[in-house]
Amino acid sequence: QVQLVESGGGLVQPGGSLRLSCAASGSIFSITVMGWYRQAPGKERELVASITSGGSTNYADSVKGRFTVSRDNPTVYLQMNSLKPEDTATYYCNARVRTDWRTAARDYWGQGTQVTVSS
Repeated sequence: QVQLVESGGGLVQPGGSLRLSCAASGSIFSITVMGWYRQAPGKERELVASITSGGSTNYADSVKGRFTVSRDNPTVYLQMNSLKPEDTATYYCNARVRTDWRTAARDYWGQGTQVTVSS
């Protein structure tokens, strides 16, 4: 099995910064894509940012220029700057993992960490 453990959420004022971390552990053969999703109350879960094993990144338009995703296997980070109230949500780590060379990759999720941006 694979576990993803997130840390770094909390309460921050508008304009502030937070850094989220997510460490993968367990039976890992390889990790392709790692990323962050978020879900606000009453809304669907949405992609925030992702990064491939080769370092290619993808961002939601709403966070471009403010958030930066990086990875140092088996950990993925999300540096969030210039935070806005609309960034308030539960943030979930995602990793696409192969547990051995015979098995297709599948998605694993962290338990979620709350980010609240409020004065």
